Amino acid sequence: MVHPAITRLSALLGEPSTPGDTIDWDELARTTGLRLPADYRDFVTLYGGGELDEYLGVSTPPVDGSPYGDLIDGLDFDPREEPAAFTGTAPEDLEKGRLLPFASSANSDVAFWLCDARDPDSWDVVVFKRQPLYGEERWIRFEAGFGDFLLGTLGGTLPNPFSDSGFARPPHAYRNWRQLL
Repeated sequence: MVHPAITRLSALLGEPSTPGDTIDWDELARTTGLRLPADYRDFVTLYGGGELDEYLGVSTPPVDGSPYGDLIDGLDFDPREEPAAFTGTAPEDLEKGRLLPFASSANSDVAFWLCDARDPDSWDVVVFKRQPLYGEERWIRFEAGFGDFLLGTLGGTLPNPFSDSGFARPPHAYRNWRQLL
């Protein structure tokens, strides 16, 4: 059964025209200690690594031939270690948190999971905006997981945290890395 957020996201994006990526999630957890959120795993299985609206690249764990298989490269903490206490919402707190990048924009904005809990399904999304407008924060925390964050951003129920103000405008399309080669 597909995660409800990914079911709603696929209604927005349409069914994928190419197969997603096959990842041995248990093997990944065994070898790296990294467990990833269920909605993300379902997204990768359905859509794979690629680009949303030719703007936001979504990374995956290593997949043969995929230029988007760099998720593990961004891992700069040991997932086997107990997360530190709750991270606040102040920019300096977010910047120092256990962050794992899962997407980056054409403007070099980066979307991360804030890995401050053992349960990956409880991880919030944090976005670093490379070029904020005057008075805007660079670091923004969303109390949402991967699927709800994308749904909210694309559907307009969450503010667009990315540098391209048109990113949230429909129509939306996702292209798998195989379509981009």
